Formats: sequence, C-alpha cells, structure tokens
Amino acid sequence: MAGSGSPQPKQPRAPKPSPEGPRKPPQVMQITRRDEQDRLRREADEARAAAEAAVQKARALEQAAQDAGAAGGTKAQPPSRPNAPTVGDDALFDTSELEGLSMADLLGPSDSSSRAGNQRKSAASNASAEDSRAQARSHSVDDFDFDEEAFLAALDQNEPIGTTGDVVAGTVIGLESDGVYVDIGGKAPGFMPKSECGLGVITNLKERFPKGLQVEVLVTREQNADGMVTISCRALALRQSWDKVKLLESEGKVVQVKVSGFNRGGVTCELEGLRGFIPRSQLQDGENHEALVGKTLGAAFLEVNSETRKLVLSEKRAATAALFSELEVGQLVEGHVVAVKPYGFFVDLGGISGLLHQSVVTGGSMRSLREVFDHGDAVKALITELDPGRGRIALNTAMLEGQPGELLVEKDKVMAEAVDRANRARNVLRQQEQAAG
Repeated sequence: MAGSGSPQPKQPRAPKPSPEGPRKPPQVMQITRRDEQDRLRREADEARAAAEAAVQKARALEQAAQDAGAAGGTKAQPPSRPNAPTVGDDALFDTSELEGLSMADLLGPSDSSSRAGNQRKSAASNASAEDSRAQARSHSVDDFDFDEEAFLAALDQNEPIGTTGDVVAGTVIGLESDGVYVDIGGKAPGFMPKSECGLGVITNLKERFPKGLQVEVLVTREQNADGMVTISCRALALRQSWDKVKLLESEGKVVQVKVSGFNRGGVTCELEGLRGFIPRSQLQDGENHEALVGKTLGAAFLEVNSETRKLVLSEKRAATAALFSELEVGQLVEGHVVAVKPYGFFVDLGGISGLLHQSVVTGGSMRSLREVFDHGDAVKALITELDPGRGRIALNTAMLEGQPGELLVEKDKVMAEAVDRANRARNVLRQQEQAAG
C-alpha cells in the first residue's frame, strides 16, 4: 500500500484531559406543582370571601342609612363607594413570583385563576348594581315638583290658533309689498297676501291697512312649520256677501244691479261684490241686450249657490215680484181672459197672470166654461191665494154671486156690483181663515 502512493486515513485524536477534571451534568430545579396550586386556591378563596364581605357590608350600610333617614324625616342617600387604592406600576408588573416556573406550571392553574378573577369581577358588579338600586329606591314621585295648572297653561299657549274656515280678529302689525302681517294671538303672526286683502283691486296697502288697525279675517290655510297661518279679508267678505244674498232670496226681494258686461247668452252684473248673470230670456229687452251695459236693472233671484258660485237673476221675475208686492189675498182685481183651458181661465192682470179655476167660476152647473167667459172678456175676481215664489195667483168669481149660478144668467149685474159684493166676500174669507186657524 505504501508503494502505491495512496494516502493513509487520519486517525482521530484523543481529547486532551481537562485540568479541572470531568464536567458534571446540569442541575434541574425541582418545583412542587401541588404546592403552587394549593397556594393559588387559597388566594382565590380569600378573594371570594373578601368580595362577599364587601357586599354584606354595603347592604348593612344602605339599610342603616335608610333607617336613619326614616327616623330623622329625611331621605336616605346611597352610601358612597370608597375609592379604589392606587396601585403602582411596580406592583402591577411584579414578576418575582414567576421566577423558576416552567411553561407547564404557568398554564396549569389557569382555570382556577380565571374563576377567581371572574368571581372578583362578579362581586364588584353586584356591589355596583346594589348601589344603583339603592339610589333608585331613594327617590319617589314626591321628589319632583309637578304643577298641573302650569302644565295645562303651557299646552294652551302652544295650541294652534286658526283652523281653516275660522273667523278670527287681529291687529295689523306689519306690511310688505306682497301682503300684510296680522297678530291673531298665535305664536307667529298671520299673513294675508295682497290678492286676499279685499274685494276688488287695492292699490295702496298702507292706506287700507295702517298699523294697529283691528280687522276680522278668515283662516284659509292652517299653520305651517313656523306656526304661521294664511288669512284673508277677501274670503271673509265673499262669505258675508253670499250670506246676505241668500237672505235676500229667502225674503223674495227685488235688487238693483248694474250691468257690467254682456255675452251671447245674456248680461253680467255685480251684486254685493259677487258676479251675477241675467240670461237673455229673463230680460225685458233681450233682443238688444248689448245696449244694457252700464244701466241699472231691477232683478229677482233665480239661483243662488255659494258652493258652485252661481248667482242667476231675472229682470222679468223682478217685474212679477214688483206686481206681487202690490197684491194681497181678498183683493178685488180686474183683467182680461188671455187663455181658455179645460181646467179654467188665465186672466192677465197687467203683466202677471192669474188662474180662475173651473171649480170656482160659479156655484151653478156649467155645461161649458165659455157659457160664462170667453177669450178677451173683462173679468173681476177675488184673489184667494198668492205664491210669489212660483208666481201663482188663484182667482175666484163664485164668491161674488148672491145665489149659486147667478153668473150664468146675470153676469153683467154681478160684474157691476163686484166692489160691494167683494166686501161681503172678504168677510167670509176672514171667517174661513179664523175657523181654519
């Protein structure tokens, strides 16, 4: 092998002997785990006992405070909680007890430690809850001052003023270019737009509504978010005008109106600030109605409807109403027969017609109406009924007879003595009215 020139493998050298001699194995600190667990359990029991003692002491103090308050006539105050002792950082982060412990030793008693910590937190929480309940029990309804009258007065002050359709009184407190502010007693003034300040066109608001003027207005819109309501003098004036016109209609009055315009169907007019209409068929001169603009006419009411704002008048009915105003029951009238009908005669009384019914023409038996009167004959008769609303007049000639059927044989005599006979007939009518009454 030496001749072949191959190298020889190196032999490991033996270690040199240490002058200190052979090394000793490391020493392991022996810790008894059972002792550590026993120590932690003792600490947990002590903490639990301390918490329970604190709760009992808090309850005892609370009961003593309540007893003292009841005896002295004052309400008990909940005991104040003592301030927690200040703990320094060194105490909080002291790790001296952990020296020499292994990881297994540290994790072993974790359940016991957690239970002890939770119990301490639970005890503190219970004590805090007891304090809160004691404080709540220490107050009652009597501790708070409640004035019912003041409460109701506050409600009245905040009650909305002005419901749509209400009429309220107020004082003008301000003017703007677009309207007027009126104090109506609410938390905000009412506003009246310029277009609602009255009937017709108002050019100078300052002259029409000076500050301090007392006015009555109609609420047209309830208060907004700012408490302001919308009011109107014009709407109130229109309401009052309709009420007045309805009263005139119910009384059967004839009114004077001025024609303001015309159209194909008739003429327009003004009455109490309202726009009225007279159809051509209700005009005395309906063929030339354009010439009536600017003239004053007497008119009666045909239709008054405030909801639809329809006001229809009639000049012809006004003429009839004027004639009706000159008539009364029991009056003797004279006219001419203008029509003969199966049921009686129509008599023209000078612009209006009266009906002489066949049952009251004579007390005798007639074969035909024309035996007594014919078309164009002059007739004197008594008025026995008036109905201005329907334009009806009831006439009677039988009451002028001395004997039943006298008109059939002596018509001229009866007509000649009609005035005297009418006086006697009126007495009969009065007696009939008294008997009926």
